[in-house]
Amino acid sequence: MAPKVMDLIYWRDVRKTGLVFTGLVIGLASLFQLSSVTMLSYLCMAIMCLTFPLRLYYKLLELIRKNPEGVHPFQSYIGDDSSLTDEETVLVVEKVVLMIAFAVTEIKRLLFIDNIMDSIKFVVLLYVLTYMGITTNGLTLVIVGVMCVFSLPLFYKQMQGRMKRISKVVSGLLRKIKNMFKMLYSKLRPSPATTPATTPTPTPAPKHKHKSK
Repeated sequence: MAPKVMDLIYWRDVRKTGLVFTGLVIGLASLFQLSSVTMLSYLCMAIMCLTFPLRLYYKLLELIRKNPEGVHPFQSYIGDDSSLTDEETVLVVEKVVLMIAFAVTEIKRLLFIDNIMDSIKFVVLLYVLTYMGITTNGLTLVIVGVMCVFSLPLFYKQMQGRMKRISKVVSGLLRKIKNMFKMLYSKLRPSPATTPATTPTPTPAPKHKHKSK
């Protein structure tokens, strides 16, 4: 599945990617007016409006002896074995369990403050999500996410060289500004007060007592 998804994301087959992208956006936008059950029903009926006449046409050809072999127009889709073997099922279940366990572990680590900085970032993310939830809904975010998935990787791939040059220029400018602030700070920083050298006080010589004769 991964190579097929990458082909769709990078528009290697423009016709197929255009159909998938348009279908996803139209389907998600239709959910603003219709429920998901209604949309699924309409989608299935639309597919059957195309497949049913074609199947009747082939059946008619079979009846008038112009299709003696009885070729089914959708035999390639019907005969496609999409079932999983035992090993593939175990691998899929293991991946799902590992992902769920990793998610639960990370959420527990963030909620119970295992790392203060990570928990602060998580709180900021939650606050941003609450603000986004007030202004938009989840379906809008899904549509925006689909558009980003189908546009940003291709944009980055086409503009990769220019973006690298821009990032180098920006990083060099930031480095110069940082060095300038360091230089200004070193010039404006007050010099440490010179403490006068303390001369050691001479210790008085011990007095010798003369014994009386």
